[in-house]
Amino acid sequence: MALESPRPFLLGPGAVLAAPSELVRGPARAPTGVPDLDYLTGGVPAGSVILLLGEPGAGHPEFALTSAVHLMQHREDPSQHRIYLGTAPGPFVYPDGILYVSLTRSEDQILDEARAAFDSSYPEALTRHLTFRDLSSAYFADTVVPSAWAAVPSPLLGGGLRGGGPDAGPLAALANALEPGGQSNLVIVDSLTDLLVRRGVEPADLLTLVKGLRRRSKEWGGIVYLLLSQGVAAPATEEAIIDSVDAVFAFRWTTAPNRTHRQRVLLIEKSMPVLAHLAEEYQGRFVVRVHHLTGLVTTQHERI
Repeated sequence: MALESPRPFLLGPGAVLAAPSELVRGPARAPTGVPDLDYLTGGVPAGSVILLLGEPGAGHPEFALTSAVHLMQHREDPSQHRIYLGTAPGPFVYPDGILYVSLTRSEDQILDEARAAFDSSYPEALTRHLTFRDLSSAYFADTVVPSAWAAVPSPLLGGGLRGGGPDAGPLAALANALEPGGQSNLVIVDSLTDLLVRRGVEPADLLTLVKGLRRRSKEWGGIVYLLLSQGVAAPATEEAIIDSVDAVFAFRWTTAPNRTHRQRVLLIEKSMPVLAHLAEEYQGRFVVRVHHLTGLVTTQHERI
């Protein structure tokens, strides 16, 4: 865990970099809970919808969980600001809790995965502050998935079809799950990938929902993370999703001829309020590491 935010990576001797929070003006900002990132960016505007776009295993789900846990740990004990948020001084607004909306997985599956991956303090903090919405019944309805697998009331193989009223389907279920729990919370939607591969979900309808969510989230004042695996959507659809959100954090694996191992990197591909205040020499990519004791942390910055 980064206990102290990094000094400027690329500035010359004697140069001083002002903390972004000293430079940023305008709407209230919220930290991500990844200390070095918050120090360099000054956090993100409250109410942001952020697309976490990643290659398999590159770190986008880990980023969402780390963000959620660190912000809740800070909420429980603000005196530990330096541990969970580094030396980014703010001023920040902080989410009140966590709303996790899953299309295909249960709460137990998410928490068991966190227990297997991270120190016990992570799933414990999640449990204390988590509101979980399992939409698997809407997602798997009218599919070949047996009810024993997904708790679907009337699966296709069970001999019946679920009624398709005006509020039926995973997109409507997602909107209905977000509305009562989005206010002042950190929201994780897991995932757009599931929606894009689901029969009957039209990309145009998904895009409309994301655009509406972007508008509504400004009134909620928290942070919304949308998880998406890179390459699942058609290129035009992926670009349209990118255009429909406030920010895009892209997670990728990289290799180099002089390295014998690959590494994860994070690139801020889109965020006008962040990139406009980020010095040019920092508009590259962050090398990130996932560790069971610290979650996801940045370890260095690379110019591209």
